[in-house]
Amino acid sequence: MAIKTEKNEGFSLVKVSDEKLDTMVAPDLKSEFVVLEKSGEDFVIVDLTDTKYCDSSGLSALLVGNRLLKDKGGLILYGLQPNVRKLVEISQLHTVLNIADDLDTAKAMI
Repeated sequence: MAIKTEKNEGFSLVKVSDEKLDTMVAPDLKSEFVVLEKSGEDFVIVDLTDTKYCDSSGLSALLVGNRLLKDKGGLILYGLQPNVRKLVEISQLHTVLNIADDLDTAKAMI
């Protein structure tokens, strides 16, 4: 499975371990966000270090997670590869999503 979740003190870490965040992976990521939100998780950090490609369904999944967690705590992304970061910036989603360079910075944003 391309999505792995690790519970930590104060947040959950979701690792997308697939090179593509597309129509094959995005539904699983959305489902994981729903499960985490329903379980009472306030903060979710998403590791996109391995993800080199993202399409509109991937962006949609990230926006769903952001919407679900926004009022409770938040969604923080880190490890955006150049192509993914460029897509996020072109889409102007860097103004909506919380983005960190690394895990330590993401933790500090909580």
